[in-house]
Amino acid sequence: MVAGEFLQEQHAPPDSTPDGAVTEGNTNEDSAYKELSNGSVHITLDPKVLEQELPPPDEKEAMLPGEQNNGTLETRLYWRRFAVLAVFSFYSLVNAFQWIQYCIITNIFTGYYNVSSIAIDWLSVVYMVAYVPLIFPATWLLDKKGLRLTALLGAGLNALGAWVKCASVGPGLFWVTMTAQIICSVAQVFILGLPSRIASVWFGPGEVSTACAAAVLGNQLGVAIGFLLPPVLVPNTADDKDLMGHNISIMFYGTAGISTLLFFLTVFVIKDRPPLPPSKAQAVLSTGPAEDYSYKKSIINLFKNKPFVLLLISYGIMTGSFYSVSTLLNQMIIFHYPGEELNTGRIGLTLVVAGMFGSILCGIWLDRTKTYKLTTLIVYILSFVGMVVFTFTLNLNHLLVIFFTAGALGFFMTGYLPIGFEFGVEITYPESEGTSSGLLNAFAQVFGIIFTFIQGHLTTDYSPLSGNIFLCAWILLGIVLTALIKSDLKRHGINVSNINKGQAVPTELPSEKASSDVKQGSSSLPRETSI
Repeated sequence: MVAGEFLQEQHAPPDSTPDGAVTEGNTNEDSAYKELSNGSVHITLDPKVLEQELPPPDEKEAMLPGEQNNGTLETRLYWRRFAVLAVFSFYSLVNAFQWIQYCIITNIFTGYYNVSSIAIDWLSVVYMVAYVPLIFPATWLLDKKGLRLTALLGAGLNALGAWVKCASVGPGLFWVTMTAQIICSVAQVFILGLPSRIASVWFGPGEVSTACAAAVLGNQLGVAIGFLLPPVLVPNTADDKDLMGHNISIMFYGTAGISTLLFFLTVFVIKDRPPLPPSKAQAVLSTGPAEDYSYKKSIINLFKNKPFVLLLISYGIMTGSFYSVSTLLNQMIIFHYPGEELNTGRIGLTLVVAGMFGSILCGIWLDRTKTYKLTTLIVYILSFVGMVVFTFTLNLNHLLVIFFTAGALGFFMTGYLPIGFEFGVEITYPESEGTSSGLLNAFAQVFGIIFTFIQGHLTTDYSPLSGNIFLCAWILLGIVLTALIKSDLKRHGINVSNINKGQAVPTELPSEKASSDVKQGSSSLPRETSI
């Protein structure tokens, strides 16, 4: 038979014989049938059957777990998803604020604690160092124990670290503030990998990219506030360390109070998942047997995925560059504009706020078009252009120009973050979103550590121009790697496929499977046009 679509006659005409052979006197009724015979058995083919798409006999083997036993996959969206997203975004905001609050006023903290600028840089770098070894147990916990426990650990450790900072107010207590920052850096491990998980588990296919962008937005807003508030709350009063300590304590106690409130909101609001999944892709995964999941196998599968490995490196380069620029922004600006601590914070705020708009716009664009690779590549190229312009206008002695160039750089560089998350989820589905996002962040931290130290030494020993050119060269390499990524939108393919009718998950383009004898179905995994 051809594709299993020939039908042995079961609706014989009235004049047919018991063995299914059609008699000659039945011309009117036979007009709707086409007779096929091998000499002993007569088979008729209804033309209407040809137009139906029936699953092949072995289709069950091609389906994802959960499709085989479910005729109908019920999905539903809940209003609670917005509360989950808001609470997560706010405690992610506080964690990001605590990351950058030291480096944006490096010169003030070096004077207060009587330490070098390298020591203050370590208060930022420790976030990156802690993330790399802890990401694997953190993503394992997320996959095995769920979203709620991971969120509680992130919010709880964030609050604990904030309270320990309150005990570090004193010129000789730098080791206490470093301990507190280490606690906050551990909290970050349970935070950075959650945006794509929250978006996938709680939000529908038409809003998942926007939700992921909004979740990342909280972290970016925290960085923006971290650029803005510390220079305002802790002005440079080098002649009065008591007043400086009082100002620092106000910043620390305020952060601790807010982070504690957000921890309690996390307890009451965030759940592992809604009662019913928000999308077909989640419905397929949620109905699969949990005992079949292997975290080790998932990691191996991700590293065998060549497009994802390319994305890991390119995402690490871009995000690591952002971390390095954010950490060293104070040193770059003060080098050319001494005494402009307040404007340095405002420039950092401009950089991140512009990136927040970029994130949201890119998220909405992805939900509308699903052009993940094209969007990623364009944003990467424009980030490179922005970095080049920022590099060669930094020494023009016009702060207004720096505000503009930093805003353009931030719009694309920071806006890239959620795009990378969502692109990673698409090309690695059905692997866990937390695992893919965790690996992306781990590579970002590794590149961030390397870039921060190298650019920091180049900036100190030579000039900010040397350090920025170093970053430009790496971002150019990232463009090449991004162009090589093969776009295979697996999750989107599940969401648009006709799962409720038992249709198998397509794994190839129609042109790759078509033959001269069989006409293939129209459903296949979407792929973007290669560039």
